[in-house]
Amino acid sequence: MERRGMRRQVVGRVVSNKMDKTVIVQVERLVKHNFYHKYVRRRTKFAAHDENNICQIGDKVSITESRPMSKTKRWRVNKVVVKAV
Repeated sequence: MERRGMRRQVVGRVVSNKMDKTVIVQVERLVKHNFYHKYVRRRTKFAAHDENNICQIGDKVSITESRPMSKTKRWRVNKVVVKAV
């Protein structure tokens, strides 16, 4: 059986769930500034596939890289790490 390569996994917060079977996940990372040598927060938004529409705004989710599912969707929700209150 052929093995797949390692797929990127990131953890972020759901910021929008208005679309059907799609959520927008905001991922935050720390990057060291070249000149000041301080750490700066960088945020990126990913459109992720949510098959059963289980994600709510504020949920912390794990997403995995996948094949392109539409023009903007290249990720899918792996699991909900923490539900929003």
